[in-house]
Amino acid sequence: MILLILGVTWFVIRSVSVGRDVLLKKYDIAAEDNLNARKIVTQIRLFRQVVNVVILIVSFSTILMTFDSIRQIGVSLLASAGVAGIIMGFAAQKSIANIFAGLQIAITQPIRLDDVVIIEGEWGKIEEITLTYVVVKIWDERRLIVPIAQFIEKPFQNWTRVSSDILGTVFLYLDYSVSVDEIRTELQKIVKDHPLWDGRVCGIQVTNCTNTSMEIRALVSAKNASHAWDLRCDIREKLIGFLQKNYPSSLPKFRIEMEKI
Repeated sequence: MILLILGVTWFVIRSVSVGRDVLLKKYDIAAEDNLNARKIVTQIRLFRQVVNVVILIVSFSTILMTFDSIRQIGVSLLASAGVAGIIMGFAAQKSIANIFAGLQIAITQPIRLDDVVIIEGEWGKIEEITLTYVVVKIWDERRLIVPIAQFIEKPFQNWTRVSSDILGTVFLYLDYSVSVDEIRTELQKIVKDHPLWDGRVCGIQVTNCTNTSMEIRALVSAKNASHAWDLRCDIREKLIGFLQKNYPSSLPKFRIEMEKI
């Protein structure tokens, strides 16, 4: 009987795994527009873990019920089950909270696989979601392991919650003698044929002034966070080169006024 139960358990778990693999083949999260695929794959993987846990619990319970002595002991301990449940609940409240958080994330999906997030001050992508923790792949190949309940209880940034499109900014601090129109024209030349610019947003604004310089913000758009980062770096480099070559006097400087005695 025990061997039969174990055989059925193995068969059901393997069937769940095969069903998962069949469904995953229909959704490619490596595609360019993968929002819907990431949603489905996240749900499939989390629900598969939940189903496996339930199958193992049912199987183990069924095996125990095949022994008459254990069945009789269970009846005698039924009266104290409430106290034991309270004790176990306090002991495992963190684990239980993480499991319920995993179920909540599978249903509401504040995060999905391959989402770009900022958490604990780190920028990275969601690489793995389990019932108890989430693995975030940091931009420099490190892995940040975060308890899954933290994505429910604490705020974090999700840059791809609705779409992967994003705006990028470049700040320059220049002298008041610079021509903002010339910088605006140069920015348009830079992004016009740039492969990382998606053609949506390109603009220059003076966002602040101090007693020594003015703050100029270049705002551009890209189709994802990685492209936006590279585009910002390229724009920053080319604008600085343009100012050094054509308007070196516009770069920040300290003025000293001396009077003749």
